[in-house]
Amino acid sequence: MRRFGQVGSFDEQSIPEMNSEVLDFRAASEFFAPVRKLTPSAFRSLHITTKYQGRDVPTVGGYLLFGKNRSRLADSTEIRSHLPQAAEEAIEFVQKHMSREAVIGPIRRMDRWTVPLVAVREAIINAIVHADYAERGSPIRVAIFDDRVEVENPGLLPLGLTIEDIRKGVSKLRNRVIGRVFHELGLIEQWGSGIQRMTAACQEAGLPAPGLEEFGAHFRVIISTIPTGPVLLDEKDQTILRFLGDRRGRSTAQIAKGIAISARATRTRLAHLVQRGLVVEVGSGPQDPRRQYFRCESDKME
Repeated sequence: MRRFGQVGSFDEQSIPEMNSEVLDFRAASEFFAPVRKLTPSAFRSLHITTKYQGRDVPTVGGYLLFGKNRSRLADSTEIRSHLPQAAEEAIEFVQKHMSREAVIGPIRRMDRWTVPLVAVREAIINAIVHADYAERGSPIRVAIFDDRVEVENPGLLPLGLTIEDIRKGVSKLRNRVIGRVFHELGLIEQWGSGIQRMTAACQEAGLPAPGLEEFGAHFRVIISTIPTGPVLLDEKDQTILRFLGDRRGRSTAQIAKGIAISARATRTRLAHLVQRGLVVEVGSGPQDPRRQYFRCESDKME
């Protein structure tokens, strides 16, 4: 996810979501007392702090060395893979650290993600496709907090395009080669639909619409993990859950017949409901003829 080669080590990178107050300057000064007196410029020359958009922020190394509460930085990674693979690795990293809640079903426990993975995926793919790669040394960042997930890329919206426009599905492709390749690989479904899919996934999960903002020369998507309403389902999904309401397991074919839609459409909807933690899949694999689906005990639908 690093655009072009960048001089410097990982621990020299800034942590822009923090300010210099998270550093224990007193402890740092005491360590350096036998050597020299530390001044603000000395902190910068040692790369304990660095300038970011006109303000002092800690570097990764500075925070690890002298952070007041280093446990806030639980984990970090730098991804340098080819962009299609980098997208998958970034999504895996978020999935590894994202909070989950236990849902107890009739057969086994299942973890439900606090943020729909489809929304995270769309945010990361959009960031890669629409990043301004002329901005050397500005990485795409994915940050996970207790109450939100943030995905940030260098580059403001193209001239003439507003945040309200992209919420409505209007899009201007900045990187045509990357866009075409991602589209061919199936990583992009339709131009301009990413923000709308992201918003729909969040609202269906009872979360607010993602926040979109421009700051400095960057664009940021903020996905909240704090619910604002019940889980929303369309009529077909509600029909499937009602059909499974007796808590008995059924196969894809039985469900398709029971709700009168094609087996293919049923499989797609079941996969969506499983991902959202509303249905549990029991079987040894996708080709298991005895694979069955059960409705989770604690689901709520509107």
